[in-house]
Amino acid sequence: MADEELEALRQRRLGEIRAEHGDPSGDPSQQEAKQREAEIRNTILAQVLDQAARARLSNLALVKPDKAKAVENYLIQMARFGQLAGKVSEQGLIEILEKVSQQTEKKTTVKFNRRKVLDSDEEDDY
Repeated sequence: MADEELEALRQRRLGEIRAEHGDPSGDPSQQEAKQREAEIRNTILAQVLDQAARARLSNLALVKPDKAKAVENYLIQMARFGQLAGKVSEQGLIEILEKVSQQTEKKTTVKFNRRKVLDSDEEDDY
């Protein structure tokens, strides 16, 4: 293979890897689309939540980003369908957090697997 072909293959593969991992240095139009989406989400949340609730949600995002994202999606969906009457207070956000926690709660179980060991003490040697 010629050096130009090899370099073209390397660049194409590098672009594929960046696209898979969401590298921001990739396509500028994708980066702009993500930025617009984030701005829209923030404006909807600013309209839906009061100050105390926004502060609580941003604190939650620092600790558990996946749970905060789920709550944001839930709030945005409720706002789009007109299910929210006015701004959500901090107490209302706490109730929503509890609902989301119950839905995503993981049940952990512990199973003991006791193995029988052949031991000479268990046998009757009398």
